[in-house]
Amino acid sequence: MDSRELLRTVKQASRNHARLLYHSLLSRLPHILFVTLLLVVAPPLASTLSLDALWQEARANAAALVAASAVLAAATHAYAASRPRPVYLLDLAGYKPGPAHELTRSQALKQFGLAGGFDDESMAFQKRMMERSGLGEATHFPASLLSVPVDMCLRTAREESEAVVFGVVDGLLARTPRVRPADIGIVIVNSSLYSPTPSFASLVVNRYGLRHDVVSHNLSGMGCSAGIIAIDLAKHLLQVHRDTYALVVSTENITLNAYLGNNRPMLVTNTLFRVGGAAVLLTNRRSDRALAKYQLIHTVRTHRGGASDRSYGCVTQEEDDTGRHVGVSLSKELMSVAGDALRTNITTLGPLVLPLSEQLRFLATVVLTRVFGVPRAGMGGKPARVPDFAMALDHFCIHAGGRGVLDELERSLRLSAWHMEPSRMTLYRFGNTSSSSLWYELAYCEAKGRIKKGDRVWQIAFGSGFKCNSAVWKALRTVDAEEVRGSSPWAQDLHRLPVHVPKVGPIDDDEDEDGTSCKVPKPQGNGY
Repeated sequence: MDSRELLRTVKQASRNHARLLYHSLLSRLPHILFVTLLLVVAPPLASTLSLDALWQEARANAAALVAASAVLAAATHAYAASRPRPVYLLDLAGYKPGPAHELTRSQALKQFGLAGGFDDESMAFQKRMMERSGLGEATHFPASLLSVPVDMCLRTAREESEAVVFGVVDGLLARTPRVRPADIGIVIVNSSLYSPTPSFASLVVNRYGLRHDVVSHNLSGMGCSAGIIAIDLAKHLLQVHRDTYALVVSTENITLNAYLGNNRPMLVTNTLFRVGGAAVLLTNRRSDRALAKYQLIHTVRTHRGGASDRSYGCVTQEEDDTGRHVGVSLSKELMSVAGDALRTNITTLGPLVLPLSEQLRFLATVVLTRVFGVPRAGMGGKPARVPDFAMALDHFCIHAGGRGVLDELERSLRLSAWHMEPSRMTLYRFGNTSSSSLWYELAYCEAKGRIKKGDRVWQIAFGSGFKCNSAVWKALRTVDAEEVRGSSPWAQDLHRLPVHVPKVGPIDDDEDEDGTSCKVPKPQGNGY
């Protein structure tokens, strides 16, 4: 690392710490001024005036006292109004298709073969990728891709998305009976690769008869990190619109985005992406705090595409060389780009959540390894890239983008197998469900009885553009596992999980047609 790059790193860290200190002092300024005034004024008054004298003085200056009280009340009100409104998460729901939509890995490959268009090399490549993907034997496909021939059209795409969106919103409203559809003032729906007209947001407004002045936003093209972007947008809207609820729906469409050509960078998505979706209900009503599960503490968004063409072009939707098939192409530089985005994101997030001791230790490590070339002990001479976030955060919901992504983040963030379990089991059971995967992971933590009052949850996702986005939540109460299991997407599988997921899971081409040889395996130890 040259001196200029080091200087930029140190300056960035210094700016983050200075900004955090400034906001901390600013938020406490009224308290500091009040206590200072009390300490300065109260002792002389107490020593020179008796209670009777104070009363007489107050009566003699009643007008001035009333005016001062009015000014103080106005200042207090202005201060309270300027404070950010807290954002609470009441509940969440995840979508689980029926058993008819489940395929084993071998059945999925056979279905790919029946779809036509793949040569032998492409089929062999998809098999190798699926063996290393971390997916299990019961992931979900839309009905359009289960037919022979496949039925990839606008009608079937709409049918898939409507089933997911209506399914999760129905489930969410059933779990929050105190909130009527007419109470919802904000609707945000994100789906990156399928954006119909009318939009998904309009579809939800129409289906549930929401009021005419509802604020609606439809996000597309944001990739797998769009769920956090939607939460961040909802947070800002809830600062403006008082006493209301925000419905956030995250999904992706598989029907129109399966790739049937032979361009290798585009084939990877076939082996990873599966049907899924989630809905979340947020509010800024303080009266609902006692009922809420979580409070949103921080959101941090990092967008690298403006500064780097390499970042911008590492995930793109385009036609292949034949011009007949559209797919999502993943660059070989994806992991490197994701690492750069992650470092930028945690540089901003770190000062917000980490204890000062860990921040100083991390800064000292950076200086030692990059300036003086001192290797970090026990790590083969590799420099420390990130601080220990496990010191400040209790649960980690990392986007289940693929086995390689999870392995790299486990290593980089120095997380334990227990921390990674929600992400790995989500990938294993549901595959990559794009922006909704974070909510399957949080639902897993809830169903396993892990969420205790005061716990902090870090959600982190990556998306095209290239983006890395984070959200930190604080649990306001202990989530009763028995209460959530009945309506959880994990209800039927929880007793089997976690399971051991090998780095390479061979696929048996001679598997029985009914797939009985590919049932979810029994747990082994702690799952890893």
